[in-house]
Amino acid sequence: MNKSYELLKEEKLEGLDSLGFIFEHKKTKARICFISNDDPNKVFYIGFRTPPKDSTGVAHIVEHTVLCGSDKYPVKDPFVELVKGSLNTFLNAITYPDKTVYPIASTNDADYMNLIDVYMDAVFHPNIYKYREIFEQEGWHYEMENEDSDLTINGVVYNEMKGAFSSPDDVLNRQILNSLFPDTTYAIESGGDPKDIPSLTYEDFLAFHSKYYHPSNSYIYVYGDVDIDELLEYLDTKYLRHYDYLEVDSEIQLQKPFDKPVEMTFDYPIASDQDPEDSTYLSYNVCIGDVLDPNMYRAFDILNYALVSAPGAPLYQALIDANIAEDVECSFEASQRQMYFSIVARGANERDKQRFVDTIENTLKAEIKKGIDKKTLFASINAEQFRARELDFGSAPKGLIIGLQLLDSWLYDKNQPFLHLHAVEILDKIKTRVENGLFDYIADVYLLSNNHKSIVTLRPKQGMTSSDDKELKERLAKLKSEMTPEQIKEVVEHTAYLKEYQETPSSKKDLAKIPMLSRFDLTREARPIDLEVFDEDGTTVLHHKLSTNGIHYFNMVFDISDISLEWVPYVSMLERFLGLLDTKNYSYTDFTNEMYLHTGGITTNSSIHEVYHSKDDFKMTFQVRSKFIYDEADAAINLALEMMLNTDFSDEKRLKELIVAEKSHLESILSARGNQIAATRARLGISKKANFTEAGSGLSFYRFLVDLEENFDAKKSETIEKLNQLCRIIFSQDRLIVSSTGKREVLSQTRRLVDEIRPKLSDEKYVFEKTVFAPHNVREALKDASQIQYVAMAGNFVSEGFEYNGTYRILNTILGYDYFWIKVRVQGGAYGCNMSAGRQGDLVFVSYRDPNLAETIKVFEETGEYLRNFDADDRDMTKYIIGTISGMDTPLTPSQRGIRGLNAYLSGMTYEDIQKNRNEVLDATVEDIRALAAPIEAAIAQRNICVVGNEDAIERNRNLFDNVESLY
Repeated sequence: MNKSYELLKEEKLEGLDSLGFIFEHKKTKARICFISNDDPNKVFYIGFRTPPKDSTGVAHIVEHTVLCGSDKYPVKDPFVELVKGSLNTFLNAITYPDKTVYPIASTNDADYMNLIDVYMDAVFHPNIYKYREIFEQEGWHYEMENEDSDLTINGVVYNEMKGAFSSPDDVLNRQILNSLFPDTTYAIESGGDPKDIPSLTYEDFLAFHSKYYHPSNSYIYVYGDVDIDELLEYLDTKYLRHYDYLEVDSEIQLQKPFDKPVEMTFDYPIASDQDPEDSTYLSYNVCIGDVLDPNMYRAFDILNYALVSAPGAPLYQALIDANIAEDVECSFEASQRQMYFSIVARGANERDKQRFVDTIENTLKAEIKKGIDKKTLFASINAEQFRARELDFGSAPKGLIIGLQLLDSWLYDKNQPFLHLHAVEILDKIKTRVENGLFDYIADVYLLSNNHKSIVTLRPKQGMTSSDDKELKERLAKLKSEMTPEQIKEVVEHTAYLKEYQETPSSKKDLAKIPMLSRFDLTREARPIDLEVFDEDGTTVLHHKLSTNGIHYFNMVFDISDISLEWVPYVSMLERFLGLLDTKNYSYTDFTNEMYLHTGGITTNSSIHEVYHSKDDFKMTFQVRSKFIYDEADAAINLALEMMLNTDFSDEKRLKELIVAEKSHLESILSARGNQIAATRARLGISKKANFTEAGSGLSFYRFLVDLEENFDAKKSETIEKLNQLCRIIFSQDRLIVSSTGKREVLSQTRRLVDEIRPKLSDEKYVFEKTVFAPHNVREALKDASQIQYVAMAGNFVSEGFEYNGTYRILNTILGYDYFWIKVRVQGGAYGCNMSAGRQGDLVFVSYRDPNLAETIKVFEETGEYLRNFDADDRDMTKYIIGTISGMDTPLTPSQRGIRGLNAYLSGMTYEDIQKNRNEVLDATVEDIRALAAPIEAAIAQRNICVVGNEDAIERNRNLFDNVESLY
């Protein structure tokens, strides 16, 4: 082993099929964790304990700025250059309340080392000490276009946090944290409070980096099939040995337990015309104790499920039955020094605060006295064990999630890095103690009898955003009035200078220093489709032959492509409510318990798939997805069929509960999903598919639920009948396709299951009325209490005579990380901006947490001009191509590969189509990109616009819209 390090610990990680090692760099005491296995998707991060002392957002701003150039890589945006020219499978930076982490992942060895080197140089040798402009761009700065302009504030983090402070969920989570830990760093907003960010000085910003970004305060993580000796040598010679040990005061302090609970009340903004009734959030929050307790770390997710999150759970049901809330959610936070547990009532009223507390505590007493339901506890433990076995984290690399979980103990005790990576063993231990009343004891000691708790109320305040904006404007006007003419001139000149700085590209010489792969590192061949198609007595069976660690992913797919638009909201209700209502043979509580005792879950999903070689056709499916170990196949399928065929929709009380809860949930996330809403609604006039998407999951579906709640008595009979009718129509023999993912031996199991399933399905043949789509223009604005906007512009280039090809994928990379990045993010101050282009010609540009409106639309309108003048040398084109291929080659989990094969079948996409698309990307030239100017201009000329956001900004730009209304 390298003599610069000491091996402190070696541990077998059974559940991960890995070996864990902890090294310490002798000179600096830097900590290095290596989890060794044969996973080709290698992960690396360097993290630092970064407890802020105020809410100026210094930790967040440092996170942004260190990725804006360094000694070795002096370009303005190394992060962007890496995205464009890397095969990374993950590349980001994350600010937490007490730490900042810089993770990367790649399956390519050279790329992996390139990414590590750029990130290591960024965190230790950033250009922030040389260029104040970096701080101003990413943090905050004053702006004036000319002497007569208003004085304003701009900055990427400043605008990002204005968006975050517009979300009631974000505001509540922040205040809960502050309320429970007032004497610690958790009382501080590490992301930055927009009211405090402008008080951060450049000097304090630099001092924060200088103090905390030192090897002695670092946590370095390595995962996967990595030559650790070579990597340790690199880390030592290139970076660590050049530092001496530094005692860094970054210890995260424990909050002293409360003598009695505290109560706190805060406001959150709603629009001036939004009704505040039934819009308060009530929360009951308890500090659980030390995150270094591995049993409590696992037990509280189980207790959460049994008390609140399971269908019909006692605390949930008590609050709903008491008419205190429209919906109840529970969360357990275990990624900080002291864990906490929160019960949140949505759609409540401040006057019910005491009833809220009494209901929780009286219900807890009753549950503890009789004993928390053991079957529910066992079901929850089984579900956790299944997840620990599956280790499927979707698009996130497995090694990244494991590495972040590592910090839940490592950050607070350098001797216990692997404490929480033994999930299977801890869960087995907990399981043996269920019968002995473990969870009754935990609920009593940690919840009921614990005084370290807070009751936080978040109440709506009409026009709060407008009032705050007015106050800020007046304060800035006063500040300007106190400036001398020379000071005003200085701000104007600096505004112009900063924009010139932002517009000036890095030199070719500096850009060439950013490491990148070559086209030779890219495989010409597309990833194969995991798909075999069989006919099983008239039923299509798709098999995706993959190793799945003994899990069978079994998907019953029902083709509902003929469905009419008016039925789509009911399909969406079916998707959300199946499994949450009583069935013929089970109460919904018992059904869920049985499901988790025998499976890893049974879920429903409605999906829309473009037909690959059609201009406007699409398929719609309703899918019932189950996952189980092979021996549980019969139990799993019987439960799925019970849910599909025997659900009882006649329980009007329960049905209304579900409608109200879903409406409340959607209402709470509408503003945060403003970019998705704007992008979909901007396409309503050009895309039949967008109308179906909107009706099933967009603003239209939310409004459908609002109407259904308000008129439930009048509409309940019709709703119940339609849901029953849909079950007969959808779950029919003629519509069934089966998709199975697992090893070859599960195919025979699949065939047997199909033979058993088919006769139980209905034989109903229903003909829906065809939906007629009439193209039209959309120029719409949806007002809310946000401090920022989401701006979308859409059009269709196929309808203008153009065709889709693979270069649109490259265009997404070019616009997202060049043109939009500079114009909308760097200069405009928005958090992000991107493009999507579908094979059928739908084109959407959309910005995210954007302080601008008309200015962003102007940038969108000038995209064609940018493309006509587009130029790139061979190196730049190679970067764009590599960055695009990276997105096409993201590693997939076995379940994702199965879904990919299913989607290919449903859309009619062949391997040859995928290869053709890939070839068009690999062979793209500058001329191919310039050729996209015409279709882009043709689509944008249709001028379909939707903006979601600040009511005052929308009113100022009302002339841009044909229709302006409230989002809610």
